[in-house]
Amino acid sequence: MRSFLPVLCLLVACLATGRAQTPPLISVHDPVMIRQDSTYYVFATGRGLRLWSSPDRQHWKAEKPVFDTPPAWTLQANPATRPNDLWAPDISYHNGLYYLYYSSSVFGKNSSAIGLATNTTLHPADPNYHWADRGLVIQSVPGQDNWNAIDPNLFVDDEKQGWLTFGSFWSGIQLVRLNDSLTAPAANANLHTIASRPRTDSTGVRNAGNGAIEAPFLFKHNGYHYLFVSVDYCCRGVNSTYKIWVGRSKKITGPYLDQSGKQMKQGGGTPVLQGDANWQGVGHNAVYTVNNADYLIYHGYDAADKGKSKLLIRELRWDKTGWPVVP
Repeated sequence: MRSFLPVLCLLVACLATGRAQTPPLISVHDPVMIRQDSTYYVFATGRGLRLWSSPDRQHWKAEKPVFDTPPAWTLQANPATRPNDLWAPDISYHNGLYYLYYSSSVFGKNSSAIGLATNTTLHPADPNYHWADRGLVIQSVPGQDNWNAIDPNLFVDDEKQGWLTFGSFWSGIQLVRLNDSLTAPAANANLHTIASRPRTDSTGVRNAGNGAIEAPFLFKHNGYHYLFVSVDYCCRGVNSTYKIWVGRSKKITGPYLDQSGKQMKQGGGTPVLQGDANWQGVGHNAVYTVNNADYLIYHGYDAADKGKSKLLIRELRWDKTGWPVVP
């Protein structure tokens, strides 16, 4: 299981078939959460990476974005993107530092790159609060790479080895072993495709195609590595079709199999959660453990609020055969 401080959002949220209660749910896209001391933090996609804090996981305060100005490397590596438009953060704590991975990309293209920033504290009022940008971690190049360097998630294995999983459309979800500083792929590390969906177009590396899969998150439970992914389409408001699938493997590099035994890199995946009349599309999830209970954190598109993307939390349980289920 990746290393992080205990995290839980007890924000009163509806079940997938119900309506949200007060206080209102915050509007986020691609949320991740972590706690330092008694304060909870949510990071999300947005200009400079959006950030909220809360003392009680119900009443949220918008903090300044992580970056006031775009990291210089993003302007050099990906000049086609909007400056400081950063996506899909991933936050965790290791060896006295908070590691924040994030994406710089152009929507619908694999002109993309993943960067890293670190901090010794998450408290904005702390005099030591400062995000040190560590620069480019990995990059995909249009016309050259058949994968997309967005949606990063760091997983640290039982031997303290770091792995980065990422990917969206193209050839699907990738996994690469990182160096000891977690700042780049390890020397001679192989890129593993661990999940994908069939594409019916023939546009090759120049187009995302229609194999909609992205937003990987790795979680270890009872000896298995569980790979959560989001399939179908986000970002369309009430027309979104996002849903969450999962597969598992004893080995970090796979193969990841669904409940029927089909490999995820051959289009397999066991459904975990999908949208309904109230939440039109749900996805880009993380899984966190608090007091021996697991929780699914994700966003959904609120049909009662013009399809705005909102933070949602559901308890995640495990059936007798070890597969995750949402009650």
